[in-house]
Amino acid sequence: MSGVPDTASAIYLFCLARPQVAQALQGPGVDGQTLVSSWTFQGLAAVISKVTQKDFCGPEAEARFEDLTWLGPRACRHEAVVEQAMRLSPVLPATFGTLFSSRKALEEFLKKHHAAICRFLDRVADKEEWAVKGLLDRKKAREEISSTIFARQKELLSSFPQGMRYFQEQRMLADADRELNGWVKKTCEEVMEDLRQQAADFRYRPVLCPDLGKEGMQMISNCALLVPRRAVAGLRARTNEANVRHRPRGLVFELSGPWPPYSFSPSLLTTAEA
Repeated sequence: MSGVPDTASAIYLFCLARPQVAQALQGPGVDGQTLVSSWTFQGLAAVISKVTQKDFCGPEAEARFEDLTWLGPRACRHEAVVEQAMRLSPVLPATFGTLFSSRKALEEFLKKHHAAICRFLDRVADKEEWAVKGLLDRKKAREEISSTIFARQKELLSSFPQGMRYFQEQRMLADADRELNGWVKKTCEEVMEDLRQQAADFRYRPVLCPDLGKEGMQMISNCALLVPRRAVAGLRARTNEANVRHRPRGLVFELSGPWPPYSFSPSLLTTAEA
């Protein structure tokens, strides 16, 4: 939207929900000043605030989106509003920066996608998104597997001359790496399959930052589950059981949530709607 006047306003969309969100929404919108509000249309509520188009559209806006001091607080306010709405109603969350040029444009969007939006809100009613990340202490896991292999081969190693023993040890370390990779893959698949039994839907998510810098842990898997609220206790219990079994070998499963159902939302919303 190049050529937009500096003061031209737009409607910023946080999420779509059921009309009951209007009863309790409060606080600042994405800019930290304009208050959040809702607009109802045919059994739906759009959770919105007004923004200046220039802040989100055009070449200068592209630079702002790279500036964490500008982006960070606004992204946090966006998420806070969506999570507030989520406590009041099922939600279809919009991605950060979703704009409509006018209420008429928003109304046309809701008319076009009304049935799909209602189906999604019905689907996620009484459900929550939970994230499960597999974290591996590779050094600890390698040491555990290596020590097991060396213990099994202790008598054989002692029979080799010193020079040959070194090469045999290197082969055994290579075997340990292969065994580790196979064990991690198999174990993650088994644990995720078990956790899926508590979920209505499941998605594999990208591993965006494998090195967490968290006590030497490395993220090796990232999944999202859409979980009925009545099944959350079972999900926690099964995650704890998996950690009791696998933590001694350096593999931990981290459960977090509840989150708005971003991973399961239909691709109706783009970053800007004219």
